[in-house]
Amino acid sequence: MHWQALTFSQLSREQLYAILRLRQEVFVVEQNCVFQDLDNLDQGATHMLCLEGERLLAYQRCIAPGSNSHDSLLGRIVVCPGMRNKQLGRELVQRGIEHNLLRWPGSDIRISAQAHLQRFYAALGFASEGGEYLEDGIPHQQMRYRSTVTQPELPAEK
Repeated sequence: MHWQALTFSQLSREQLYAILRLRQEVFVVEQNCVFQDLDNLDQGATHMLCLEGERLLAYQRCIAPGSNSHDSLLGRIVVCPGMRNKQLGRELVQRGIEHNLLRWPGSDIRISAQAHLQRFYAALGFASEGGEYLEDGIPHQQMRYRSTVTQPELPAEK
């Protein structure tokens, strides 16, 4: 197994196809959820892939803090069905946390976790915020990983 973190423009056509195929296989077909997967966030994301040869085993995207938030994001976290229960998901998320903290120090990390995975993410350091909500018909929970680096305070305007 080897890991890669690539920008959208660094992805080969084959890698992009494998990513979209895995996301569709799990999020649309397996979870029986019709939703707009292509949301215009892929182009600005870092794509983290775990590969065995050319076979995509696990994937997530890491997104920079936005103009309305100091938080970075982890999303589209997915492990191919044949590789589950082998701690690959844990390593994937840990690598995403490390990537985001190094790339955007001082920014917390947010995820929109499927509610049944709250314990999994809590064991990795995420804390639930607010109540459960439906996203594309599936119960979700907003969760945050707190950065240990403090945000610099902006000077008061005079």
